[in-house]
Amino acid sequence: MKRRTYTLLPLLFLPAFSVMGCAQDSQEKSEEPVAATQADTDLDEGENRVLAESSDGAKSRPQSKSAATAQAWASPPTAAEAENAPGKPRAFRSKAAPGPRGGSGYGIGNGRAKGEEGSMGGKGDKTLSRRPADSLGDMGTGILSPTRTADMYFKHYGVNPTVDTEEEPRSTFAVDVDNASYTMARSFLDRGQLPAEAAVRVEEVVNAFDYRYEAPSSSIFSINAEAAPSPNRRGYHVLHVGVKGKEVAKSQRKAANLVFVIDVSGSMSSGGRLQLVKRSMGLLVNQLNEADTVGIVSYGSKAREVLQPTTAHNKQRILQAIEGLRTEGATNAEAGLKLGYQMASRRLRHGAVNRVILCSDGVANVGATGPDTILEIIGREVKRGITISTVGVGMGNYNDVMMERLADKGNGNYYYIDKLAEARRVFVDQLSGTLQVIAKDVKIQVVFDPTVVQRYRLIGYENRKLQAQQFSDDRVDAGEIGAGHSVTALYEIKLNSASSAPLGTVRIRYKQPTGSTSQLIEQSLVRSVVRSSNDGLSSPTQLSLVAAQFAEKLRGSYWARNVSYDDILSRFEHIAPPLRQQADVVELRRLVRRARDLDKRVDKFDRHGPIARMDFDRVPVLR
Repeated sequence: MKRRTYTLLPLLFLPAFSVMGCAQDSQEKSEEPVAATQADTDLDEGENRVLAESSDGAKSRPQSKSAATAQAWASPPTAAEAENAPGKPRAFRSKAAPGPRGGSGYGIGNGRAKGEEGSMGGKGDKTLSRRPADSLGDMGTGILSPTRTADMYFKHYGVNPTVDTEEEPRSTFAVDVDNASYTMARSFLDRGQLPAEAAVRVEEVVNAFDYRYEAPSSSIFSINAEAAPSPNRRGYHVLHVGVKGKEVAKSQRKAANLVFVIDVSGSMSSGGRLQLVKRSMGLLVNQLNEADTVGIVSYGSKAREVLQPTTAHNKQRILQAIEGLRTEGATNAEAGLKLGYQMASRRLRHGAVNRVILCSDGVANVGATGPDTILEIIGREVKRGITISTVGVGMGNYNDVMMERLADKGNGNYYYIDKLAEARRVFVDQLSGTLQVIAKDVKIQVVFDPTVVQRYRLIGYENRKLQAQQFSDDRVDAGEIGAGHSVTALYEIKLNSASSAPLGTVRIRYKQPTGSTSQLIEQSLVRSVVRSSNDGLSSPTQLSLVAAQFAEKLRGSYWARNVSYDDILSRFEHIAPPLRQQADVVELRRLVRRARDLDKRVDKFDRHGPIARMDFDRVPVLR
């Protein structure tokens, strides 16, 4: 039977984006489709429209060698990768410029466990920077110096459709606890630019905040849920699902065998990138236990061993090695990663955390500049127990696509560090979760009862979606969750008002960090989680709704047409003071105001009907 969805036809064919030569004061814009297919020729100003915008109004310019190699990372995965990939988006290249503890009764308890079987991007010919090399704009906070966005590569995965539960009641996705997209959006906004729509991944914005979920008492995860009428999609409810992992005390964290692989190529001198990496690594080293070891590999034109694995007892020696790093040459990321994995292999410790930490701006122009060789290396090392996390820095020359793919393939996390405070959050406040994985290949499946829920739309997770049958397939790779980490997802659901039965079931499948067979946790979505008004939602749900609406607005989603920035700001008042006064929430409010002042985009769907005539069950097909 054919699966029935309600969505924009263009959403199935969204491009990979490159932001090229975007001056902050750009006023002039031009449009030109790039790498158009037959699907493109049938569309007119839909979300699939590929824009070529530049500050001087030029419609195009020759593609540089560095841009060509970066595009390899924005291309679709190989056939082998695609078989297990959560999403299979069509890839294009484009250029785009910027536009000018909650309430009572929250949650449904701990789930119960059941034993069951679940170019790398090239350096540009020139770097556009407003500050001298190796300088920080604000040494007190470690904020990167202002730069113009030159060559930045992102991939747009579309917007999820609304699905009829009679055709498919199961919504399945791999977890994602990364928040690089939020940090990247913040960095754009702090520079006076709207982020590229392709740079905004809703789930990473939603998961950037501490919702203060209660940690599980006995199970590995707790499951929280709440629903209420949607404030912007008439006839629908918003369903919030939050999962919290068990916490591990610092004293109980496993010993760590860490190898820093640090990009010291010429582009890392721009905007204080290397200096910020050095200070970030220093924060991490100062939090390590004496049983931990640190080795350092650097790479420019060539890779070299800077520090053999050294116990954290000798912190001063490690810090001196970090401080001695200087920029040099081109960018041979392949050589750096190979040497880093060799070092990690020599000190492989069973029962410990074996992790390579790549610090880079995500671009390369020497050695293997395409994805296949490096992803093959990473996949092989994961099987041996060595994972990789990626730490991205820099604006201008930056490859978001590469950094995310490396971390996903390497069973690690992807972080984007835009200032020292973010490094402190990742490497100090959340160190146990950053280093110690409590569950791998974690998948979530929400099974809706078709007699209760007529339709649903998962907000975000477009590049994490799985087929329903992949939920129980232990061969399929999924996401990892660290100690104390949480995962939050939101749905828009249309209820059958005549029913009072449970909405469905939340199912979580996961493997132990060194296991190969998955286990199942599930929890019923009892009817009591549904509130009569969205004003009655708990503070965590209110915050997740603010974050999701903000991300949908930034990425130009059809479903955010009738949401204004002032609407989003007013929702902050529904968050209780303890959570509303949390530093990350205060910052979010500031960013919403900033986006409101910068956003001069017009409604790209207006010619197909005014907001007042929006059909909340169907999106118009744009021709």
